[in-house]
Amino acid sequence: MQNQKNGSMLNNLYKKISGNLLGLAVKSQLIGDIPTLNPTTTPDNPNSDDTAVLTFYVLKEYSRSNSLLIDLETAEHNLPKALNPVQASAFGIDENSAMIFLHHPKSKKHNGKTLYSPRLLRLIEAVKNHPTLQIQFIPVSILWGRAPEKEDSWFNLLTADEWKAPSISKQLFNIGVKGRDTFVQFHQPKDLRTILQSENDKFAEMQVSQDLVSHDMAVELVAQKIHARLLGYLDKQQEAILGPDLSDRRNELDKILNTSAIRHAIEVDSQENNRHLHESRQLARGYLKEITSDYSYAMIRFFDHFLTWLWTQLYDGVQVQHFERVREVALNHEVIYVPCHRSHIDYLLLSYVIYKRGLRIPNIAAGDNLNMPVVGQLLRNGGAFFMRRSFRGNALYSAVFREYMHSMIQRNTPIEYFIEGGRSRSGRLLPPKKGMIAMTVQSHLRQAGKPIVFIPTYIGYERIVEGATYVDELKGKPKESESLLGLLKTGKKLEKIFGTVHVSFGQPLHLDDFMQKYHVAPNSLPNDRSDSEIPDNISQMIDNIGVKIMQRINRSAVINPVTLLSLVLLDTPHGALDEQSCLEQLALYQRLARTLPYDEDVTITDASPQSIINYGIQLKLIEKTPHVLGDLVRIAERQAPLLSYFRNNILHVYILLSLCASLVKRNGHITVANIENVVGIIYPFLQAELFLKYPARTLKDNLKEHLTTLINENIIVDKGMNDKGEHWLTTPDPNTRNYQQLTVLANAVEHSLERYFMILALLSQQGSNKLTKEQVVDLGHLLGQRLSVIYEDDIPDFFDRALFASFLDTLERLEYIRLNDGVINFDNRIDKMAKSAGFILDLDVMHILQQIAQLNDEEIGRTLQEIQAKKQKKSKKK
Repeated sequence: MQNQKNGSMLNNLYKKISGNLLGLAVKSQLIGDIPTLNPTTTPDNPNSDDTAVLTFYVLKEYSRSNSLLIDLETAEHNLPKALNPVQASAFGIDENSAMIFLHHPKSKKHNGKTLYSPRLLRLIEAVKNHPTLQIQFIPVSILWGRAPEKEDSWFNLLTADEWKAPSISKQLFNIGVKGRDTFVQFHQPKDLRTILQSENDKFAEMQVSQDLVSHDMAVELVAQKIHARLLGYLDKQQEAILGPDLSDRRNELDKILNTSAIRHAIEVDSQENNRHLHESRQLARGYLKEITSDYSYAMIRFFDHFLTWLWTQLYDGVQVQHFERVREVALNHEVIYVPCHRSHIDYLLLSYVIYKRGLRIPNIAAGDNLNMPVVGQLLRNGGAFFMRRSFRGNALYSAVFREYMHSMIQRNTPIEYFIEGGRSRSGRLLPPKKGMIAMTVQSHLRQAGKPIVFIPTYIGYERIVEGATYVDELKGKPKESESLLGLLKTGKKLEKIFGTVHVSFGQPLHLDDFMQKYHVAPNSLPNDRSDSEIPDNISQMIDNIGVKIMQRINRSAVINPVTLLSLVLLDTPHGALDEQSCLEQLALYQRLARTLPYDEDVTITDASPQSIINYGIQLKLIEKTPHVLGDLVRIAERQAPLLSYFRNNILHVYILLSLCASLVKRNGHITVANIENVVGIIYPFLQAELFLKYPARTLKDNLKEHLTTLINENIIVDKGMNDKGEHWLTTPDPNTRNYQQLTVLANAVEHSLERYFMILALLSQQGSNKLTKEQVVDLGHLLGQRLSVIYEDDIPDFFDRALFASFLDTLERLEYIRLNDGVINFDNRIDKMAKSAGFILDLDVMHILQQIAQLNDEEIGRTLQEIQAKKQKKSKKK
């Protein structure tokens, strides 16, 4: 007995010393949350003799360092200690630690394959024999660095975490070299009895079919099955963090080139371009090298340290919302991140956020304009793969790119692409580019692997590095090509304050749901071709996916101090407001967003209105002017165009409220029925422009909620029913705070309505069968510039070509206009829409718009010639 006691003391002393030594070398980082446990039986927390809840930690690989590390972690986070004995004599349990290693030297093996852990077998037997015993398993992942294997780097071969179990020497290197880059994740507990019951076939056999299988064999069969189940779970967790096993990456290029799809594309290219097969194959190989990423763990580690420093230089912080929903789907799905595109910073930011939260960073589709000397290779090492802006006229390049996408999806590599194609210059979401979605869908329909899930992601800034450039481009200045020199110039901006960055992960969209909705069968496209014709139902499905992604991005918007300030001050005369009115308007917008939430995923700043104003002053976006009658808050000089960018980030949240306010203010007295009629006409255009989530079938109910909210806030006044049964609304009394708030709120929608009317007036005055869509967009752009000069508002997004194109696309979709050989044809409904603008716009504004849109044939011809000449000149420069 004394010897046993002495042995126990020595063992405890050894654990303490070795644990302390490991703690000096290893500083692990926790991924995810600490699991919530049922009350656990410990020597300090004894349960009754009849019941017990015991906790065991499940790891893949056995090593002493893993045991000590988990013991340290469980002690730090107040979990049952991993290396403490687990004893429950009433249930025949006497284990010297609370750890189960699925791969252990003492595990039961057959032909070199591990079948089950002896401890697992004993615990299964105990649960079977004691109905009141509860055992909870906590799967644990330990990652000594997180990179996939890098074959051409001896250092990474020696030290990087990989899929195979490390040797003793390598584990020593892991501790010594990567000890401070160690990650631990405790997964949610799994109840052993629940697992046993789910394995009902073997469990039932063990219970009632003792004559077919011996008791011991039945228990062993169940142990093997549970062992495999736990191993599979930990493998999925490891893949979610490390990415797929890339041990054969050296051969990946040749594998792609030797697929049936690429061989066919090479043969076609050889025939159509009179090239030898060898030449076409070499061309395809060159394309593949041009496209593919070259993931480097050393570069990821560099970016980790560099970006940690950069964010502290640029930003006050990076706030992340709803990341846990990504972690939930990453295990069993092929994850496609589809963020909005605000800035070149997006590439780095999203990967950084994902990496820091313990998942494998995605391979990112980047435009080949970023494939610059030095910078291109850095991005390629960080996971970027490059694509040309257009595949048109190059079938071989298209085939190679599609096959590369297919190979990544088949290998379950997370992928990221910006669905808008390019960066938004106005702050609004751009119409979705469907090419990458189509390739993703096509790959899945060629050969279904893991279910595909799209993760719409909202990215919001409070200042953007490219702000001044965006304003210049919207005003007509040619887009500057990316260059290394331009990047170095950007470095000068590091001393500026850029506020806080917000990243919000929207509700996932599952491809399987869309396939069911559009009756698309799995594996319905030929596997050996990348250029198969897409049936109409699949094409419609792709269109719908694109729109739903944009809507989900907007549903995840973040209403931050800068966007609120922008929304308030840009809708006031001359961008100024007395401080008290500004405080009240900010508070109103916060209340509106909370009382009538656009979506449960929308995040609203908790900052007080006064703090919001102070923050805007700190960012040098606004300024306060002292005055004896009350301080004034105004937009700082030359900041209005930039603030319009941020207002557009959240305009969709308030647009229906603004439209309702605008209709009441413009008309003074108006019936609810008239509001419903006008909103019914206008809504499809606002929905297309701002990707609003409300479907047409629920618009009436949503409108009623919006009107009720405004009535409750005393922004509009409910006059009730008259003797004709008409429900009337009116404005508050003029010269009241509420009337001023109504006016500011109503102004938010004005620019959109003015753009619509200007195009309608142009079409109506010029007549049907006169202009093409492109010509109307060009003329709308010029007329918008002229109106902006008249208003002196310097808001360049008012004349953004994309907005005019979106309006015309919606007119065509709703069949208000038709195209005959590219020329716009329409009937008298366009004239009626133009004339009905009196419900919406001020008469003076309508007069100005009509005057601007009045162009005679000579002016139209001369203007279009000048526009065409500028386009040709620009094209030659490219």
